[in-house]
Amino acid sequence: QVQLVESGGGFVQAGGSLRLSCAASGSIFSINVMKWYRQAPGKERDLVAFITSGGSTNYVDSVKGRFTISTDNAKKTVYLQMNSLKAEDTAVYYCNAEIRISPARNTYSYWGQGTQVTVSS
Repeated sequence: QVQLVESGGGFVQAGGSLRLSCAASGSIFSINVMKWYRQAPGKERDLVAFITSGGSTNYVDSVKGRFTISTDNAKKTVYLQMNSLKAEDTAVYYCNAEIRISPARNTYSYWGQGTQVTVSS
């Protein structure tokens, strides 16, 4: 059983910072990529950033230069450092990972439960 557990959300004023964490646990052989998504009220869930097992990163244009995604591979944890936060960053943030549980199995997509980020303008 694989679990992704997020933490670090909260309430912050515009211009402030938060760091989200997402720890993967369970029977994990390898993690191909880890991603952060967000979903604002009444909107679809959108990709924010991802990082591959090789360390390549990519960001949606609206967060470039403000957010940084990183991993601690030994801890199977992905982080999202969010600086210069804006009201429009308010959303539930979800962690997603493409995980292989054994060499003989396919890669599957797993989701965390989400963590609320609220930015006050």
